[in-house]
Amino acid sequence: VGTDNSGVLVLAATNIPWALDSAIRRRFEKRIYIPLPGVNERAAMFKTHMGVNTCHTIKDNEWMHYSGADIGVVCREALLRPIRRLSASTHFKRVQNPEHDGPRELWLACSPGDSAAQSLTLEKISPDELCEPPVTMSDMLAALATQQSTVSENELGKYQQFTQQFGQEGL
Repeated sequence: VGTDNSGVLVLAATNIPWALDSAIRRRFEKRIYIPLPGVNERAAMFKTHMGVNTCHTIKDNEWMHYSGADIGVVCREALLRPIRRLSASTHFKRVQNPEHDGPRELWLACSPGDSAAQSLTLEKISPDELCEPPVTMSDMLAALATQQSTVSENELGKYQQFTQQFGQEGL
């Protein structure tokens, strides 16, 4: 190992800073607490995962302690819900393609009682002929209900206590 350490920056991260012993803490000059994302940051993450034109009516208290990773998990779950419905569908009907590119008609999942319904499974339909169902608000709310925040109130208190004792606020 060489002795020229100029320009070297050592950066470390932990989710349990209170478990670090004093020798480790002394070796890092700065201990900065990066809090969970705020309302605007969570909304931006949501739009990144779900699309810019997505509007929602999720109340802030429904996802207040969600980390960036938690939001990603919720969005992936919401995006998968229409796919699961499609794969469980047993009947599809032909509808006009609202886009000008691609085939003129697409297959849309429908109930067996629909007058235009044809008994088909998803595997028999070409992907470019499938009318993809949108993610609905109920998909998002169901995803939120199944994925709880991974950060507890108790942990947030420990982070604040550690920051007051050994660190500084970030952001």
